[in-house]
Amino acid sequence: MPATLHALVVDDEQPVLDELVWLLERDDRIASVRATHSGTEALRLLEQGGIDLVFLDVAMPGLSGLDIARLLGRFRDAPRIVFVTAHEAHAVEAFEMNAVDYLLKPIREERLRESVRRASADGERTPPSTDDQIAVELAGVTRFVSRASVAHAEAQGDYVRLHVADGTSHLIRTPLGSLADEWAAAGFVRIHRSIVVNLAHVREVRVQAGRCSVVVPSGATTIELQVARRHTRALRDLIHERAL
Repeated sequence: MPATLHALVVDDEQPVLDELVWLLERDDRIASVRATHSGTEALRLLEQGGIDLVFLDVAMPGLSGLDIARLLGRFRDAPRIVFVTAHEAHAVEAFEMNAVDYLLKPIREERLRESVRRASADGERTPPSTDDQIAVELAGVTRFVSRASVAHAEAQGDYVRLHVADGTSHLIRTPLGSLADEWAAAGFVRIHRSIVVNLAHVREVRVQAGRCSVVVPSGATTIELQVARRHTRALRDLIHERAL
């Protein structure tokens, strides 16, 4: 595959900047790499165009990576964004900005190559697994979560947060609508435009003042989820069918 991506690396820590540039130059999909430790300078370079992929340090003096990402949202042809940080605190906000990826320092070469692969796919989303194992990633480590253990799933921008019955949660990059369609045969049903529940984990169905809700496990406790009126009848019919 010929090198086609022109990258910009933005980080106020010179050793990290140098390391990222060196690693990216080793990737045969990267045609060129530019670098700066200044958010203001990064914005100037981005305004000139010709950059396909930008690696943004989240925490920088002056313009932060999140500030730059917000400004890029106004660009007609914005580059794809990969956030780079030593902390996970801003992960959800980063995903809401449609970032291609979120890398934790120290950067491992194989993990960086995966970010480039995602970027070179030009925003192609990973479809949800059709089997009972879902690959999830945390701090550069891929783990597998049993689909049957997911109590409910919640839309978060272009991502879905899987809420496991043991109280843990994981983000995967796929639209909720696609996941709902793929997982319907496994007993998952949509109760709201942003929520899908696993009927196997529904502990209670509550109806009060004409409003319906379901109770599902969340670690050592439970959580109550409201059911949208348009989904109430279908949900109750499905639960009744499973009880027969």
